[in-house]
Amino acid sequence: MSNPPRRQLGSTGVQISPIGLGCMGMSDFYGKAEDTASTALLHHALDSGVNFFDTADMYGPWTNERLVGKALRARRNEAVIATKFAVMRSEDGRFLGVNGKPDYVRAACDASLERLGIDTIDLYYQHRVDPQTPIEETVGAMAGLVAAGKVRFLGLSEATPEQVRRAHAVHPITALQTEYSLWSREPEAELLDTCQELGITFVAYSPLGRGFLTGAITSAEDFAPGDFRRNNPRFTGDNLKRNLDLVQAVRQLATEKTITPAQLALAWLLQRAPHIVCIPGTTKQPRFDENQAANAVVLSPEDLAFLDQQLPVGAAAGGRY
Repeated sequence: MSNPPRRQLGSTGVQISPIGLGCMGMSDFYGKAEDTASTALLHHALDSGVNFFDTADMYGPWTNERLVGKALRARRNEAVIATKFAVMRSEDGRFLGVNGKPDYVRAACDASLERLGIDTIDLYYQHRVDPQTPIEETVGAMAGLVAAGKVRFLGLSEATPEQVRRAHAVHPITALQTEYSLWSREPEAELLDTCQELGITFVAYSPLGRGFLTGAITSAEDFAPGDFRRNNPRFTGDNLKRNLDLVQAVRQLATEKTITPAQLALAWLLQRAPHIVCIPGTTKQPRFDENQAANAVVLSPEDLAFLDQQLPVGAAAGGRY
């Protein structure tokens, strides 16, 4: 790809894809893993000029880092690899809580480096803030990883504006990853401005509303067995009915613009501010290509006003989890 689109990562000078690739679904939460197809997709992403890849130790658990590392290792210089620690899981996948203690931070990083098979993690996130450990202690330990050359840049996920400021005072935070989409607009209250002020890239996960904003989901029966969305509040009962009405507005505008609902939702995100990037996940190459085409979509002020009116903050029915 000639001159793929790029946005700056925090204040680092490193340039990343505005639409990266979230890799979680390749190994967990959305049904059966297909490693061969996922590896081919990761290679296709590199060939397409995409350089921003998102994983975490708890995806799998632990298998997603191995998959991503193995696929990208031979072309390491073309990839900005982000991974995360803090959410603990057992061998059988049960959730065991959140850990931000310094000793755990160091051990988790070493384990991730080994699974990924790389020398340095480009972007290392605290996946969730540990309520039992002051964020200053956690970020202090993360800063030690930077000093040791094991990590280049630090990130947080699902942190509050106040936590972001406290962390940033200990060591520069390069990225904040939080759910953000047309039907999860809560970050607009304060988080987006906090990141802009501090020079932090805002990384939107689930930018397609866990697939809902694509318009392809019409009932809980659309999900494979083992897909966590079958029990997600937004995808069940009356909430689903109300949310389908919201998607209808997205479909309507996408049809008028001869683009897909997914492309509309991603273009909307990227036009919010230049410090925003997103990491839609997929396991299918046509979906990946469709998502990337959103880089070229431009929405008019009228388009944006229509979406604001149809999908205001708090419009989605049901909790995110």
